[in-house]
Amino acid sequence: MHKSLQFVLIGLASMTGLTIAPTIAAAQDMELRIGPGGVGVYDRNRDYDRYGRYDRYDRPGPRRCDPDDALDIARSEGLRRAQIVRMSPRSIVVQGMTRRGPERMVFANRRGCPEI
Repeated sequence: MHKSLQFVLIGLASMTGLTIAPTIAAAQDMELRIGPGGVGVYDRNRDYDRYGRYDRYDRPGPRRCDPDDALDIARSEGLRRAQIVRMSPRSIVVQGMTRRGPERMVFANRRGCPEI
C-alpha cells in the first residue's frame, strides 16, 4: 500500500509539473517596466513579427523635418523673426532678417532637417 501511494504521488507531481511548464514559457514574452511614465507591462510579440518588422498597424511613418525644428535651427544660425514661408514634401523654406537684411534658408524635409 505504501509503494502504490508513492507511485500515485509521483505521478500527480509529474503531471502538475507538465501542465505548469507551458505557462512559464509563455510568461517570458511579457516584461514589467518601470519608467518615467509609471509601471507598465510590455509585450515583446506585439511590436515585431517573427521577422523583426513592425506590425502593419504599429509601424511608424517616415520621419520628416518638424517645422519647429527648422525654425530653431534657423534662429540658432542668426536669423531673427524667422517664419516659415513655404513647405513642400521635399523642402521647408524659412525667411527672416540678419544684420545684412532679409535672408532665406532652405531645409530638406527629412530627418534632422539638413540645410540645402
